[in-house]
Amino acid sequence: MNSAILPNDIQAVIEADRAHVWHHLTQHKTFETADPRIFVEGRGLRVWDATGREYLDALSGGVWTVNVGFGRESIADAVRDQLVKLNYFANSAGSVAGALFAQKLIEKMPGMSRVYYSNSGSEANEKVFKMVRQISHRHHGGQKYKILYRERDYHGTTLGTLAAGGQPERREQYGPLPEGFVEVPHCLEYRSQYGDIDNYGERAADAIEEVILREGPQTIGALCLEPVTAGGGVIVPPDGYWPRVQEICRKYDILLHIDEVVCGIGRTGKWFGYQHFGIEPDFVTMAKGVASGYAAISCTVTHEKVFNLFKDNPSDPMSYFRDISTFGGCVAGPVAALENMRIIEEEELLENTTRMGERMRANLRELQERHAVIGDVRGLGLFCGAELVSDRQSKTPVEEKQVQAVIGACLSDGVIIGATNRSLPGLNNTLCFSPALIATAADIDAITSTVDRALTKVFG
Repeated sequence: MNSAILPNDIQAVIEADRAHVWHHLTQHKTFETADPRIFVEGRGLRVWDATGREYLDALSGGVWTVNVGFGRESIADAVRDQLVKLNYFANSAGSVAGALFAQKLIEKMPGMSRVYYSNSGSEANEKVFKMVRQISHRHHGGQKYKILYRERDYHGTTLGTLAAGGQPERREQYGPLPEGFVEVPHCLEYRSQYGDIDNYGERAADAIEEVILREGPQTIGALCLEPVTAGGGVIVPPDGYWPRVQEICRKYDILLHIDEVVCGIGRTGKWFGYQHFGIEPDFVTMAKGVASGYAAISCTVTHEKVFNLFKDNPSDPMSYFRDISTFGGCVAGPVAALENMRIIEEEELLENTTRMGERMRANLRELQERHAVIGDVRGLGLFCGAELVSDRQSKTPVEEKQVQAVIGACLSDGVIIGATNRSLPGLNNTLCFSPALIATAADIDAITSTVDRALTKVFG
């Protein structure tokens, strides 16, 4: 830390937090007898709390966001300079930063051409859903309005994105949800629905076609998928899956929407997760790593064929995309995103992500040899998971409280890791790792060594 912080110096802040802040994903009853944790500073992969305790953050800000690490003064300086020049104007008009970042982003996405700005991943995905519905009304006579989503995938917290979420626990107590969203089966080969087969990837994709035929191809407008399932268990689709998905979408004239909110901007070792698989999406959405949390920004990206559907009849006052995101007009977002992208390029962080991701999975597999509780290790780039089971033969998931005990043991040892949480009944058993793209070999080894000790503590 730059300066020591004593507990008494910040006690008023802690009390203000306890009295007035409603934290995300948190049961607040515990704060009646314990202080909420407040972080006060971050540098690189390290963060410090109000007591001065240092932690190695293996989750990039807790939710896969701070891709280039904490304390990047060049991003802060760029944002500051922009704010005093022009902080905001509604995105019905343009901005210099908005134009330049859109151009820079499209350079990384061959085949795509248009960027729609908003301020969160949930919102970026909602924009796609609205576009699909408007296309349905204007060009398909109200048909092709249904949106397919995959079991275990997650697309946001609004009612629309919850309706398109394949994680039942996240949806509980929030219904009734919007209609027209239809689930297709997951593609986790470790938990194959089809037995031990050689072509699981193709079979899992064929299951999507079965749903399309059941519902009627004329009713399906889009298929929404994560390139790597994130909070549903860090699932990398197996060989054969993505080519077959692309084939199915083209066969039935279904728009392919890839949700890159977690995977986008380097997390998997390429600019976007879908670029590992040779597919050509119609929509790509992104948020978290776009500006590494230094400003709020999300993007909905598409190509000219889709874009032109919204300007076909300028004499019709209903023919354009009648949507606005207030904070999609904040100029700090694209400024931060431009500098974020420059850092990734100049520091060769895509290459580092590939190397360090391979090291992390190798370390986790080494732990798997010594800890029978690790049933499966998977991931892509610096986006890794380790599924915990009480029996490898039956693949019975360990109890969720044991998974949380591992997280707690790591936290006590100064390392922040995560797990699937309140997502899938009985299957919240995968440890999650997503350190910043600047992670070193020493960082990776420190994370997995801590996990080693935590597993020994919890499971023996």
